[in-house]
Amino acid sequence: MNHIFIDSDEEKNYIAIVEDEILVEYFVEEKTQKKTLGNIYRGRVENVLRGMQAAFVNIGEGKNAYLYLTDALNHEEKFSDKKHSIEDILKIGDEVIVQVIKEPLGNKGSKISTNLTFTGRYIVLTPSQKGINISKKIKNSEEIERLKQIGKSFEKDDVGVIFRTVSNGINEETILEEYSTLLSSYKKVEGQRNFLPTPKLIYRETDLIQKIVIDNFNEKDYKITVSSKEVYEKLLELEESLNVPIKEKVTLDLDFDFKYDNTIQKGLKIALSRNVKLKSGGTIVIDSTEALTAIDVNTHKYVGALSLDDTILKTNLEAAEEIAKQLRLRNIGGIIILDFIDMKSSKDIDRLMNTLEGCFSKDKNKPYIVDITKLGLIEVTRKKERPTLESEILSKCPTCEGRGRIKK
Repeated sequence: MNHIFIDSDEEKNYIAIVEDEILVEYFVEEKTQKKTLGNIYRGRVENVLRGMQAAFVNIGEGKNAYLYLTDALNHEEKFSDKKHSIEDILKIGDEVIVQVIKEPLGNKGSKISTNLTFTGRYIVLTPSQKGINISKKIKNSEEIERLKQIGKSFEKDDVGVIFRTVSNGINEETILEEYSTLLSSYKKVEGQRNFLPTPKLIYRETDLIQKIVIDNFNEKDYKITVSSKEVYEKLLELEESLNVPIKEKVTLDLDFDFKYDNTIQKGLKIALSRNVKLKSGGTIVIDSTEALTAIDVNTHKYVGALSLDDTILKTNLEAAEEIAKQLRLRNIGGIIILDFIDMKSSKDIDRLMNTLEGCFSKDKNKPYIVDITKLGLIEVTRKKERPTLESEILSKCPTCEGRGRIKK
C-alpha cells in the first residue's frame, strides 16, 4: 500500500510519502514562510559579475537572487558555437522576467533562470525550448506516436511541450484543455514585461501540498490521509480544477498524528542517522559537508556464505538500493561521492552501475552518475532544489556548531 500522509499544527504542514510500508520522502512546510520555488518575478539587475559570469537580481524576496550565464541563455544559445558573456546579455538596471529554480539556502539567495516553465498535471510548457519531448518512462511506440500527433497542434504557438509520464493514456481533450490553461498563464506573464512596479511577483507556483499530490497522483495507487480540515478542503478543490477523482482517495482523520505513526518515525530515525544498517549486516556511512556528501559502504557484520567476491557484490548491490532511498528521503543534492567496496570483476562493476541507475530512475530529482574515478569512487550529482531533510527538522548544536565534536 502506498500512502501520502499530511499532518498539520499551528506553525507547519508535514507531508510524508510511504511506499510499501517504507518512508521514501518527507517534507516540512512552514505556514508563515514563503515558498518561492517555481514562482515567476519581474526583477531588476542590481549587479553583473564578469568574473563569476553571473548577475544578482532583485526579485523583492529579501536577498538578491543569482542568475548564472547558462540560466540566462535560451536553449538555442546554450548549444550554439558562439561564446557568450554575461555582460553582453545583462546590464545593471535591466528588467528581466525570471523563475526561481532553487530555494534560498543558508546565506545564499534564490537561484533563478530566464527559461520559464509552466508545469501541469500531464504536460510541462517550455516556451524557451521549442519542440515536443516525451517522458522516457513511456515505452509504448503507439502511445509515443499518439502524443507526438497531439503535440503537433501546439507548434503554431511557437512553444515547447514535455509530455509527463502520467500523460500516458490520457485523452486528447484533457491534454488540450491543460495546454490551453498553461499557455494562458504564459501569455499573462509575457504581458507583464516592461511594467511598473519592479520587482514584482507575477506568477505563483502551486503550494507544496497540492504540488506533491498532483505529482504523485495516479503514478502509484496512493491513498491520502489528512489531519486538517482546511487542507482536506483545499485538496478537494483540485478535483474540480484538474478533473481527477481525488475525493475517493483522500480521507480526513482528525486524530492522525505523525508522532504516533511507527512507519514515519522509524524512517525519520534512519534518515537522521550517520550510519544506516543494511539487511545483510553491512552498513553505509553518510557524511555531508558544505562542498559535497560522501557515502562509504562497509560489509561490517556480513561475512557471506560463498566467497569474498560474492559477499562484496551482494553488499554493494544492497547498498546501492539503500543509497538511492536515502538520497531521496534526505533530499541530498549537489556533489555526491560513493565509495563502494572495491571489486575486481568488470562484470560485477557493470552490474552495480546498472543497479544504481535503475534505483536512481525512481527519483524525480534525477541523480546523474558522472564517472568512476581512478580510485574507484563513483561521482554523482543530484539537483538541489530544496533544503535537506536534516536542515528542515534539526538545528545546529550551539556548542559544536554542527561538527559533532566538543572540546575535551
